[in-house]
Amino acid sequence: MDSKKKKDSPQSNELTRTSPFPDEALDRVLGLVKSHKDRSSVSLVCKDWYNAERWSRTHVFIGNCYSVSPEIVARRFPNIRSVTLKGKPRFSDFNLVPLNWGADIHHWLVVFASKYPFLEELRLKRMTISDESLEFLATTFTNFKALSLLSCDGFSTDGLAAIATHCKNLTELDIQENGIDDLGGGWLSCFPENFTSLEVLNFANLNSDVSFDALERLVNRCRSLKVLKVNKSITLENLQRLLERGPQLIELCTGSFNQDLTPRQYAELESAFNNCKNLNILAGLWEATSLYLPVLYPACTNLTFLNLSYAALQSGELAKLIAHCSNLRRLWVLDTVEDKGLEAVGSSCPLLEELRVFPAEPFEQDVAPGVTERGFVAVSYGCPRLHYVLYFCRQMTNAAVATIVQNCPDFTHFRLCIMNPGQPDYLTDEPMDEAFGAVVKNCAKLQRLAVSGLLTDLTFEYIGKYAKNLETLSVAFAGSSDLGMQCVLSGCPKLRKLEIRDCPFGNEALLSGLEKYESMRSLWMSACNVTMNACRRLAMQMPRLNVEVMKDEESDDSQADKVYVYRSVAGPRRDAPPFVMTL
Repeated sequence: MDSKKKKDSPQSNELTRTSPFPDEALDRVLGLVKSHKDRSSVSLVCKDWYNAERWSRTHVFIGNCYSVSPEIVARRFPNIRSVTLKGKPRFSDFNLVPLNWGADIHHWLVVFASKYPFLEELRLKRMTISDESLEFLATTFTNFKALSLLSCDGFSTDGLAAIATHCKNLTELDIQENGIDDLGGGWLSCFPENFTSLEVLNFANLNSDVSFDALERLVNRCRSLKVLKVNKSITLENLQRLLERGPQLIELCTGSFNQDLTPRQYAELESAFNNCKNLNILAGLWEATSLYLPVLYPACTNLTFLNLSYAALQSGELAKLIAHCSNLRRLWVLDTVEDKGLEAVGSSCPLLEELRVFPAEPFEQDVAPGVTERGFVAVSYGCPRLHYVLYFCRQMTNAAVATIVQNCPDFTHFRLCIMNPGQPDYLTDEPMDEAFGAVVKNCAKLQRLAVSGLLTDLTFEYIGKYAKNLETLSVAFAGSSDLGMQCVLSGCPKLRKLEIRDCPFGNEALLSGLEKYESMRSLWMSACNVTMNACRRLAMQMPRLNVEVMKDEESDDSQADKVYVYRSVAGPRRDAPPFVMTL
């Protein structure tokens, strides 16, 4: 290490040891360490390793944009090329975080412009980014290559036009599930005619028609394109032409899958799919019908991920399609497939590792049952490798969940969402405590858990006692008293995120985590029994935490309607709107 690097290192007792490894060997070893968690651990070994990790790191992940400032990041890591940054709390996905709450990216970009002019990648989730920020990004960072926006807001397709116009070396433009002002599809025509570097293009969730001629020319020019996700304005006839120009695709999101085709057009589309020998991931299929699903069969053999969350398939349609997907590892479906469709999954997909079942009509009460415990149990019998599940249903039993986790004990993510709040075991009318008790007792690798249904404090006693590897817990409409939350905070040593809404937990529960919160990333509590005085006491006793309270209109002045607690080395944020009180 040169003297400059040594001078910039911390002078703590833990880092005074030196490394026996030559610098060249250490640099080579660190080049093989990709996990941000592992690299953070490496930096704690000794002073030399801290410095080596600091100067060699090119990517930084920040799970909360208010946990640190961009200035601190730039001082700590001088050679960053890629940044992943998350903003609003996850419950913003359910409209629980008010509009204009914050998480604006622009100040970060201004700092990066002076400290990281060589920035190549920016991946944002739940951040606010304006068209002006996108233009600043596109015109400031001359070698910028990859932009991913997931669940972001504040921008329009004009910002995308700026990216397409100015980013000459762009390899990735991934726009997914954003609150975007869709002003039209003209942005796609802004890529220069000599532009050829694109590898990932995703505009699946935009609504406007795009110029198909511009898209076709772009796909034809970009021979390294591996991921193409188009919106539902792209017809089957358009899709066939795109596939002919991009047979090298690995991941595809189709457009609308409902169009009158002649026999010749049908045969050409089937042939185009058959020529996509490298296709591993398939999504889209808007308005798909059984008439055209068979054109997919030639491409199904190699599929490892099938996302049908936009396609309201019936059980028979899914069964016929899934029979050709023997190598499938991940499957997302709507509950229109019903239990019979999931039974087909259990019979046809023995290698399945992840299953997500979403509600087709989440806000309708008087609808068909969708999926029940029967379909979930069938999958567990046929898919012993299953370790990730997100399952929306309207009924469940304790016995069914116990059977599921016995069949699949390697769950790391178990998110069961019984859609009727406070729903008991519909056969016994008992609380669902034993269901989640079975989950935490049987699944020692469990990292993420979402609970639902009628739950007493017993569920949380089980979680605190058995869920020793749990990192994220989401709770809604559950619990009996403060004891439930206390059990979780005292019993889960690896807990990093705790999300709670509409629960009876109050001041005593909140304050029981005083020694826990600094080791966590965040705590969210909304519509609970927490008062402003308790929040003030928490802020006073734990000054390194940011304690933010959001007040609802016409609420009691003494109540803390929404509480967001997170650790930060940057202190209270400076951009809090008037409805956010930082204590």
